Amino acid sequence: MGILKPLSNFGQRITLNIFADCNVEGTENVPPMGSLIIVSNHQSTVDPSLISTFIPRPTKFLAKKSLFKNPIFSAMLNSYGAFPLDRSTSDARAFRWALKQLSIDQAIVLFPEGTRSLSGLKKANTGVTRLALKSNSAILPIGITGTEKLGSVVRVLNPTGKIQVNIGAPFSLPNIEGRPSKEVLTSLTDMIMERIAFLLPGEYRGVYDMRNKANS
Repeated sequence: MGILKPLSNFGQRITLNIFADCNVEGTENVPPMGSLIIVSNHQSTVDPSLISTFIPRPTKFLAKKSLFKNPIFSAMLNSYGAFPLDRSTSDARAFRWALKQLSIDQAIVLFPEGTRSLSGLKKANTGVTRLALKSNSAILPIGITGTEKLGSVVRVLNPTGKIQVNIGAPFSLPNIEGRPSKEVLTSLTDMIMERIAFLLPGEYRGVYDMRNKANS
């Protein structure tokens, strides 16, 4: 990545200062070292660059493979440390890449829902839980609001509106002996997503809104 990522982050900060009202809380919660899985809700293709800009350590992330077809976007994604993900299959290659990054104490950004959620959190995939258990990595939850209207990746150059980024406290999953069942994986994934939901206003929490569970 060389100097491209610092320059990209610097440019993103400038565009946010010019076009958006952006507030970030909780940067003191980011572990300065060690393997780290950063998990967040996902409203826009701008979200990865936004997280990369405000996390005070280098980050890498997975991005859908189709985005790499455009050479300009591909260069931009590579500058942020992205790795192509094939969302049409269970991408073992991407899983191995993420596991390797964590084995050398890198921080990677994952969006557990697997796709953008404009109207509240959707049911998440268990891949993030599998990765956390396999790597014994800490998990850092983030809640983002205000990027849902920034649909295209081009909007990274023109991020408008009021944007709020809440960074929660890191946590770890309990140790599981043997191969976890589907039910255990789902339960742990729900726990991860509830940490994200806690950082979001009620209208953004979707299926992880505890108020809905209380009333059901």
